[in-house]
Amino acid sequence: MLKPGNITCTCCSHHCSLAPHQTGLCRARKNTGSSIECINYGYVTSLSLDPIEKKPLFRFMGGSRILSVGSFGCNLYCPFCQNHSISQRGFDRSECDLLTPEELCALAIKLKESDGNIGVAFTYNEPLTGFEYVRDCARLLKKNDLNTVLVTNGSFTEDVLNGVLPYIDAMNIDLKGFKQDIYDVLGGDLMLVKDFIKNAYPYAHIELTSLIVPSLNSSVEDMRAQSEWIASISPEIPLHITRYFPNYRMTDPPTSIPHMKKLIETAQKYLSYVYPGNI
Repeated sequence: MLKPGNITCTCCSHHCSLAPHQTGLCRARKNTGSSIECINYGYVTSLSLDPIEKKPLFRFMGGSRILSVGSFGCNLYCPFCQNHSISQRGFDRSECDLLTPEELCALAIKLKESDGNIGVAFTYNEPLTGFEYVRDCARLLKKNDLNTVLVTNGSFTEDVLNGVLPYIDAMNIDLKGFKQDIYDVLGGDLMLVKDFIKNAYPYAHIELTSLIVPSLNSSVEDMRAQSEWIASISPEIPLHITRYFPNYRMTDPPTSIPHMKKLIETAQKYLSYVYPGNI
């Protein structure tokens, strides 16, 4: 039962019930007193012109460069997060510059003319914690014939996905494991992610990434089940199987290369495009 003044955020599986002026688990969405709003709208912590392969996207606009933009906040709390300095911080602990959708679009156009930029990738933190900014920027970018890329954990509702999907050309979606027990550790919902992938696939170019952490999601049987499931949508969906290295709160040794090769070989039995990462 909601307390008086509380509002439930419906963006992801957490369904945070927020008292007035309280911020959700993601640190990016807040009960302002009358509604839930994204407080990271337009606040940029990271901006870089990157190779498209760095997203990683290996089968979309290969050899091109794209303007990558990130803010702060994430609705998961992965103990191995490579971008924890922005994803696990809120407004009060982040160094930000305000960049309106119009300003971001103008910068993307300028870099297209000077450096061959193909568009904008929303990445680094979890961009869908501020899906309104992604939607508004992507809408402008599409009007100016620029490509839009989303790098996301996919742990969001269908309403959030539908709000941005008409304006997104390509996505890399993290599939962090294939058991709910794994997502329990990270604060997510496997079924929500699977639905996100299935619903996005018909409308955008989709590639998936699985970071293999030895103590968490390195089972060969799980990789077999995951690869079979991906293939049931399409065996043409690329899967990036990436080697873990110690980071943030996790100090376990890196994933062994022989085990990485075993997982890659397993996935290759079902999928046409399997790419190793960090090897």
